[in-house]
Amino acid sequence: MKNSVIFTTYNSPAWLEKVLWGFFEQTVKDFEIVIADDGSRTDTRDLIERMRISSPMPIQHIWQEDDGFQKCRILNKAIVAAQGNYLIFTDGDCIPRADFVEQHLRLSEHGTYLSGGYFLLPLDISQAITHEDVVAQRPFDLTWLRERGLKKSIKDWKLMARGGWATFLNAISPTRATWNGHSASCHKEFAIAVNGFEETMQYGGQDCEFGDRLVHLGVKPKRIRYSAICVHLDHKRGYVTDDMLANSRRIREHTKASRKILATVGIDRYLPGLEGPAS
Repeated sequence: MKNSVIFTTYNSPAWLEKVLWGFFEQTVKDFEIVIADDGSRTDTRDLIERMRISSPMPIQHIWQEDDGFQKCRILNKAIVAAQGNYLIFTDGDCIPRADFVEQHLRLSEHGTYLSGGYFLLPLDISQAITHEDVVAQRPFDLTWLRERGLKKSIKDWKLMARGGWATFLNAISPTRATWNGHSASCHKEFAIAVNGFEETMQYGGQDCEFGDRLVHLGVKPKRIRYSAICVHLDHKRGYVTDDMLANSRRIREHTKASRKILATVGIDRYLPGLEGPAS
């Protein structure tokens, strides 16, 4: 297995099911799915076991005890478990377009990381999406979305652009290429080289901070926000606190100012025999 798709989930089996439907419809199948479970109840495990039966690709379920929002911790465990040399990251609330994995693999280059895009759907449409809709790729069809009340936006180009037009928009977009948790990828060796995700961070910039350290290592970001698309299902974030955001902001500011490369508390904890000094 050369490629792994990694995403987190937490007590959202309805959203997780829709995301798995999306990966079952990918135009390429040469990848495994690694579900990084941040302490979900048994209904999530039961869903995964049921969907394994019909999955065209292997699924790993990496679970840890519920200890609050610990996305970075479970992502590091998932990276260690991943069998692929190339890692594609998304979220457990993002349905990938059928060419999502294909585009990440096609556009990957050694020494770069890829920064993809997402299209946010309102809650009512998110809830209404069925298995048949995902198979038919309707959540990526603007006509279908308009019929369900979606308003026009400049962001519609993310769903409209394909081929050379998507390449052109990637090139001229003023949006800086950052590590985006919903659509990003790199070689596993680089994720390990920066000591993975910073586990002293919780919600707020933890993905971008990981990308900052990749850049400090010498990995170049490459923008593919119009090529590798997923639709983001709406939901509340009751787990976010002001203290959590302030702590994450301080850590990221220090990472950027010091050009830090290694996570202080990172993936070395799960790699026996490796030492992981802080940078």
